[in-house]
Amino acid sequence: MFSFIVKGGPVMLPIILGSVIGLAIVIERFWVFREMRLNTFDFIQSVFRNIKEGKIKEALFVCDKFIHHPLGVIFKIGIERRNLPLERLEKVLEQAGNNQIQKLEKYLGALVTIVGIEPLLGFLGTITGLIRAFMSWEQAGANVTVSVLAAGIYEAMLTTAAGLIVAIPLYLCYNYFISRIKSVSNELSNHCIQLLEVIAETKEGKGV
Repeated sequence: MFSFIVKGGPVMLPIILGSVIGLAIVIERFWVFREMRLNTFDFIQSVFRNIKEGKIKEALFVCDKFIHHPLGVIFKIGIERRNLPLERLEKVLEQAGNNQIQKLEKYLGALVTIVGIEPLLGFLGTITGLIRAFMSWEQAGANVTVSVLAAGIYEAMLTTAAGLIVAIPLYLCYNYFISRIKSVSNELSNHCIQLLEVIAETKEGKGV
């Protein structure tokens, strides 16, 4: 492996650096999404039942148990501020939801940048490798052999392969994270509407 890196030339260094940073981001994001495990149906049914029964402390306790999930955070905010006018509460929940989505998107901008740059670095290595090969050819003249050209060709091919090997799995991971975030965003929108309806019904029942 080390010999391949050496033969790939100096461009291999930023390619490897990008792969290390990208892998760190992927591991960190996978850990975040792993911690978000939640049975959504049971959670919202438990919260709504407690709200309807006037057991606000119990509803908040359920939210606290799942505070690692955006739904738990937003439901807690909604319950704590349930006495606000519904229009104002809706805006509060919308802002809270946006904040949670931004947290889920953390580092993904850097990840997609690495995905875009890695193949370009590989292409740059291809160009520098070919330049190196032609310079060797020029120096050797009529005595050129395959071994003379090999170093430049190695650099050209290895950097291209390395850039793609890094970019492709990182791109798949990025798309996975984006799909998860879209799913969570849809859940937040739908369930926040349900929470507002439950709070409105509770207020009407109290004659507020």
